[in-house]
Amino acid sequence: MDINQIIAHRLRELRGARAMTLAVLAEQSGVSRSNISLIERGESSATATVLDKLAAALGVPVASLFEKPADVSSPIARAGEQPVWTDPASGYVRRTLSPTVPSSIQLVEITFPAGSRVAYETSSHDIDRQLWMIEGQMEITVGASRWELVAGDCLLMRLDEPSTYHNPGTTAARYLIAQVMQAPIVPRAIVER
Repeated sequence: MDINQIIAHRLRELRGARAMTLAVLAEQSGVSRSNISLIERGESSATATVLDKLAAALGVPVASLFEKPADVSSPIARAGEQPVWTDPASGYVRRTLSPTVPSSIQLVEITFPAGSRVAYETSSHDIDRQLWMIEGQMEITVGASRWELVAGDCLLMRLDEPSTYHNPGTTAARYLIAQVMQAPIVPRAIVER
C-alpha cells in the first residue's frame, strides 16, 4: 500500500471512529476541508505541519497516521515493505521500522536534510520519545527547552508542548526515534510464532 494511501485510510478511519464530518475536522484542525478531502482520497501528500494539526484535532499522535492496517500474521517488518514518507515542505524522510502487529512501541528512522526545519504547533498528547542520533547534527526544541545533538547522543523528551526539529549542519542528519504509543501490547501467541 502506497504511503499516501495508508495516510488516507487512517485519516478516514480515525475521523469515522469519532463521527467527525470533514467540516468539523477542518474547523478543529485549521486545515481546509478541501485539503482534508484531497488527503483522504490519497491525492495530496500533506506536510508534517498539516498532519500534526489533523492528528491533534483527532486526539491521536502523528505517528498513528502512518499505521498500516494490522497484519497479525507476522511480527516482522521487512525492509522493502516498511512505509516511507517524505515531507513535501522540508524533504525529511520518515521510515516506519516497526511491524504492523499491535504494539506499544514504535521505531522510526528519520533522514533530515541539511538546513531544514519542521515546527509542530501542537503537542503530541504526552508521548515519551527517545531520539538517538546516528549521523549528522540536530537542534531540537520542545517548549522552552533546546538541545543540540550530534552522532551518538540520545535525547529523552516528552512531546507535551510545541516542538521544532532543525538540522543546522551542511549534511543530512539521520536518527532513530523510539516512542511509546497508546496501543495494545503484542499478544503472546504472535510473539511465540
